[in-house]
Amino acid sequence: MKSINKKTNLTIIATAIFASTIVISCSSPSQKVENADANVTEAKQNLAEPQYVYAVEVENFKKETVGKITSNEKIIADIKESMANEKKEAKAVYQNQITALEQKNADLKNRIDEYKEDGNEKWQSFKREFNHDMDELGQSLKEFLVEYKK
Repeated sequence: MKSINKKTNLTIIATAIFASTIVISCSSPSQKVENADANVTEAKQNLAEPQYVYAVEVENFKKETVGKITSNEKIIADIKESMANEKKEAKAVYQNQITALEQKNADLKNRIDEYKEDGNEKWQSFKREFNHDMDELGQSLKEFLVEYKK
């Protein structure tokens, strides 16, 4: 009795495989093309989504950075304005430091403006280095203000 069940099960499985093969191969060529087109479209969307996310991240970072650079420019302008009342000797000492800070800020602005999207790995490296340099500039400005107010 067990051998009949095994034979029946094998027959059913073989029939199901045969029927599936016939149904699959009976698809019209146009249906196969439509299925392939749908698969290609879906694959493109899956590839485009990370690229879009990357582009949005770059754009948001640039906007945020421009805000920080503008803030630094305002701080430097305020310092220059307050230095107008300083003695000539003090102005000379501080002017060199201000010029250096101004140049660092301008360099950062140029770097972010000139950045071209070049893949996520390079972007992460650029962003890490840029943030480090921006933090250093911010710290230098703070130290200058502390020294200047003495």
